[in-house]
Parts: sequence; structure tokens; C-alpha cells
Amino acid sequence: MSGSVPTPPGDLDRKLKRTALACAAVVAGMVGLAYAAVPLYDLFCRMTGFDGTPIVRTASPIGPALDRAMTVRFDANVAPGLDWRFSSEAPEVTVKVGETQTVLYRIRNEGAVPSTGIASYNVQPALAGAYFVKIQCFCFTEQTLQPGETVESAVVFYVDPAIAQDPNMNDTHSITLSYTYFPARNAKTAEARPADAATSSAASKLQQSR
Repeated sequence: MSGSVPTPPGDLDRKLKRTALACAAVVAGMVGLAYAAVPLYDLFCRMTGFDGTPIVRTASPIGPALDRAMTVRFDANVAPGLDWRFSSEAPEVTVKVGETQTVLYRIRNEGAVPSTGIASYNVQPALAGAYFVKIQCFCFTEQTLQPGETVESAVVFYVDPAIAQDPNMNDTHSITLSYTYFPARNAKTAEARPADAATSSAASKLQQSR
């Protein structure tokens, strides 16, 4: 009667170590893909206009503007946690398709401490994202404002003449560009410093009074 040959302790340890390393490599790879997925998805959206994300380019369109007019509305929002006032210089503009247009936004810190925000954007209807092209914008760039500070930021855009070739867009006569400012990751740190300083000063005065 033959029995199985027991695995030497040394070989068993090596197998366990290889298995553990393989598992660690898989976990590390999954974490890396998770972090890479966000910027890759954003890049894909900005290149294709997917999910209402405007396409970003660096030059104006080639050729004359079309006679077709398009009303572009501007929506400005501030997420909770950021004491800012955010608005466009005009609620809407009417432009010709293929015509480059510049619109200014005003951002003001209404709070009592410095704060940092970052803006995201979206276009509605979602199908229009493939034809709404931004040449210059302030999105995805951290902006730090001192208490009471006001800045103006420009958005330069045009509606791609290719929209006239899309039968799904024949009945589209208006586009909404929506911006939302969110607190940046370091906003809490920036806001905590004055509070920490005030707390330290009060503690120091209390100790001196004793």
C-alpha cells in the first residue's frame, strides 16, 4: 500500500511565500487600476464628449461660422462646504455655430478664512457634449481665495459645425454649460490653520492670566 509523500517544510514555506506574493501583486494591480480609472475616464470623456463632457481643444474651428444660431445658458453652482459666490457675467448668450465666444465668470470668497475650490463641468443635453468645444477654461484647476477676494475667470468655447450633420441634434437650439465648485482636498487644512492659531492664542492668554 503506497501513501502520499509528505512535502518537506522548506518547499511548503516557499510555496506559501510565492502564493502570498502573487496575491499581493494582484491586489496592488487592482488598486493601481482603480486610481488610474478616474483620470483615464476623464480623458476619454474630454476627447469624445461622452456623458455631456465638453470636448477640449486648443484652437478655433477652421472655416466660417454657420447661419444656425445656438443659445448657450450658463449655470453656476457652489457645493456645500465652500462659502463662495459664483456667477457668470450673463445668464446666456446666443452664438452662431462655429463662432468662438468668451464668457467671464466671477468667483468671490464670502468666508472669513482662505479656502480652496476646484470646478467641474457638464453640458446638457448630454448629446451636445460631443459638439461643445472649450478652448480655455478654469475647470479642474485648484483656486485659492483669501477672505473677500474676487477673481474673474474666462471660458472660451464654440459649438462645432459638425452638429449640423447630426440628425439627432436638429431640434436642439440651446445648450446649458453647468459648472460646480467643490471644496478642494486641502481646503479643510487651509481653513483649520486660522482656527488653530486662534485657539493657541486663547490658550496662551489663559495661561498668562493664571
